[in-house]
Amino acid sequence: QVQLVESGGGLVQPGGSLRLSCAASGLRFDLYDMTWFRQAPGKERELVACATNGGTTIYAKSVKGRFTISRDNAKKTVFLQMNSLKPEDTAAYYCNAASPGRVTYWGQGTQVTVSS
Repeated sequence: QVQLVESGGGLVQPGGSLRLSCAASGLRFDLYDMTWFRQAPGKERELVACATNGGTTIYAKSVKGRFTISRDNAKKTVFLQMNSLKPEDTAAYYCNAASPGRVTYWGQGTQVTVSS
């Protein structure tokens, strides 16, 4: 049974930082592309950052230079370091795992709120 468990969300002031984690189990983690998505109220879910199984990283334009995605294949965990947070980064953040055959799994999400 595949599980993705996100953690690290919370309330932070503008300009602050948070580090999200997504711990995976039940899959060959090293074979999967790992992606963070986010969804704000009333908006569509959007890609934030991706770390492919080959080591490539991809970022949304809105977070490039502020967020860093990384993965630890030995620990089956993907991280999202978020710096210089803005109110518009407020959203539920979801972890996604996609296999080469495009089978996908989702975590339950973790809330990030950026507010003074």
